[in-house]
Amino acid sequence: YSRKNFEKPELQARLHQNFEHEVAFLDSLFPNGAAYCLGRLKGDRWYLYTLDQPVQRDSADQTLEILMTGLDEEAMSHFTKEASGTAAVATKVSGISDFIPGAIIDDALFEPCGYSMNALSGECYGTIHITPQPECSYVSFETNIRMESYSGLIAKVVEAFKPTKFSITIFTNQLSPCGPSLNAFDERHVKGYRRVDKQYCEFSNAYNLTMCHYTSHPATPVTSPPLGSPPFTSPTLGSPPFTSPTLGSPPFS
Repeated sequence: YSRKNFEKPELQARLHQNFEHEVAFLDSLFPNGAAYCLGRLKGDRWYLYTLDQPVQRDSADQTLEILMTGLDEEAMSHFTKEASGTAAVATKVSGISDFIPGAIIDDALFEPCGYSMNALSGECYGTIHITPQPECSYVSFETNIRMESYSGLIAKVVEAFKPTKFSITIFTNQLSPCGPSLNAFDERHVKGYRRVDKQYCEFSNAYNLTMCHYTSHPATPVTSPPLGSPPFTSPTLGSPPFTSPTLGSPPFS
């Protein structure tokens, strides 16, 4: 079980208002559960609950998930009945049909807005859920298609939706063609974004995980004062302290 932190947890059912409540419930069902929180406690974070037990697999297994918020309004405009009319049109004009070429797609466009898609490519799947309203826009994309690199796919998805910020999680096992999840993509392909966090975990079940968070807002650059500006000086000993203006004082001009 995994999820991103909610924007408004107080609007969720009581069980889901707090990850600790969810963990307590899951622990009552599974005696060997393990809970994790990746990301910043006072920022974007991602929760995971998994079983702490060995798993024997004789085949490659890997999963990519991209969680996006603050989506481009033009990109989101395709996911309304008024704009696209049918799910097939929304899938085509948005670029979703190109994410997993050749996949069998079952898509749905909701009234008045919203979109969902499930795709099959051989034994692998892809799924997308979209909430397009500007005040709460959200897109999730997940696939277990086996690739040596997810770089091109990640770039294609991010370019289609143009989120303000997004998180990537990648699970792999020892047989995954991409190798460890840290090597599953080259973030130089994620153009126009700044990585905020990157974390790596190895689990007892032979899986490993990489979680990254990106934002389109660059850090505020630190600039030097213009050439010739007087240097900053601290007040000298004995200088009068700064005082707030008294009530009725004329406004600062």
